Amino acid sequence: MSYTALYRKFRPDTFEDVKGQDHIVTTLKNQIRAERIGHAYLFCGTRGTGKTTVAKILARAVNCEHPVDGSPCNECETCRAIRSGASMNVIEIDAASNNGVDNIREIREEVAYRPTEGKYKVYIIDEVHMLSTGAFNALLKTLEEPPSYVIFILATTEAHRIPVTILSRCQRYDFRRISIDTITARLRELMEEEQISVEDKALRYVAKAGDGSMRDALSLLDQCIAFYLGETLTYDKVLEVLGTVDNEVFSRLLRKVIAGDVTSCIHILEDLIAGGKELGQFVADFTWYLRNLLLVKTSDRAEDVLDVSSENLMLLKEESSMVDVDTLMRYIRVLSDLSGQMRYAAQKRVMVEIGLIKLCKPSMEQNLDSVLDRLRILEEKVENGIPMAPPAEAKGTADLFGQEAKEPEVPEKKPEKAAPEDLQYIKNNWNMIVGQTSGMFKSFLSTAVPKYNGATGENRLYVEFTNDLAQGCAQDPEKKELLEQIIARQTGKSVEVEMVVRRLDAPRELAEISVDDILKKEVHMDVVVEEEPEDE
Repeated sequence: MSYTALYRKFRPDTFEDVKGQDHIVTTLKNQIRAERIGHAYLFCGTRGTGKTTVAKILARAVNCEHPVDGSPCNECETCRAIRSGASMNVIEIDAASNNGVDNIREIREEVAYRPTEGKYKVYIIDEVHMLSTGAFNALLKTLEEPPSYVIFILATTEAHRIPVTILSRCQRYDFRRISIDTITARLRELMEEEQISVEDKALRYVAKAGDGSMRDALSLLDQCIAFYLGETLTYDKVLEVLGTVDNEVFSRLLRKVIAGDVTSCIHILEDLIAGGKELGQFVADFTWYLRNLLLVKTSDRAEDVLDVSSENLMLLKEESSMVDVDTLMRYIRVLSDLSGQMRYAAQKRVMVEIGLIKLCKPSMEQNLDSVLDRLRILEEKVENGIPMAPPAEAKGTADLFGQEAKEPEVPEKKPEKAAPEDLQYIKNNWNMIVGQTSGMFKSFLSTAVPKYNGATGENRLYVEFTNDLAQGCAQDPEKKELLEQIIARQTGKSVEVEMVVRRLDAPRELAEISVDDILKKEVHMDVVVEEEPEDE
């Protein structure tokens, strides 16, 4: 026998089984008990909230021979015929594929005939917003004054696309998103019936991932169970199957962002990608995590508005003290913009990396909240005793609002020994060497400075990067070997290359390479640099 998906196997059969829509169920049951049944209903709401299920239950209830408190008995001949799809009294139509005028005209012709059995002929039109304008117009008159034995039930996820003339002829019922608690309780009930061992924390996470849809939650749970068939389904296993990220990772990432550590943020992202995490879901979940932090920061009783465990709430409260409200608002804005851009981006990873760099480096933006974040960074540096550059007369306030405060540069020591001739030749041809590289490596090399050890004068080329983000290239042995090969090919000089980053791992003895000796040989005379006399 073929397997039946959980959401189909446990589709509610009575109004009592419908979860999270009490306001609709109670109204419909009262109408059936009082025999005040309407002729046209419009069920609106997001996917998986029970629109089609309630429509089918209502179709059975109005035709049931022995209704029980407004619900169908599901035992009489009429109920069994409708459930099996053999009844001619309940007609289900998919408006997505039957959206023309001719399809509606067929309905208008059929409603003239009374039901062969039961009291009502029920038409369930799913995704009714897909009907064409002509089809809606053809339905108007029949929908307004149908025969007494005809009921129309229209279901849609996009009520705003329904013409006002149709809306005014229907009783409208809005299906709400189902709460996480309700979905969790239903999943637990079904797992006990299926005799499958699942952690409560795992069920709650699946319910949250369902985003208010019972059907989506059941489909996700079905997927997780199939992956770990015969095993206890734990929270970590659910995270692995759904490709989502644990809060511990978000906590670690946030601390790196607050510290402005771009390299660590990129490494965390790289680990997530290697683990198969979906980038769009990662951005959405991180935004939600920051939203929770903002609520903890601004709400007096955060536990009443947050759906998190007590241990996660304690962690959120700890981290909320590390960042101010304006900074959190900026983080959420950057990630929200990123989420919208990623829908059409071909290079999603690059977009996410740029987003993380923006979070770490507020100087990349000119918004007011980014200016406030820059001020926060400056204040932290002052409090921690990190020296900042004094206000420069020429720069004005550019350092305060345009760039982060930099440490005062120490003037380079005068080299004790001259640069070897090979290194001077390489320096003279540096632009040609850089032009043979490509990608990000070329970008970093274009701003790098070729240097040598002025204390020893050894024949070793030091490439000093000025960008902190070049740390990965500096430590990559393949990039080092590539640069040595290009130098040998372009200049005929074989030298050892060492790549360093300024202010991180560059030795103090490094000095820029002078090409005076090369110029002397080419012009056969001393190079004299004339200095203008100072004004008296």
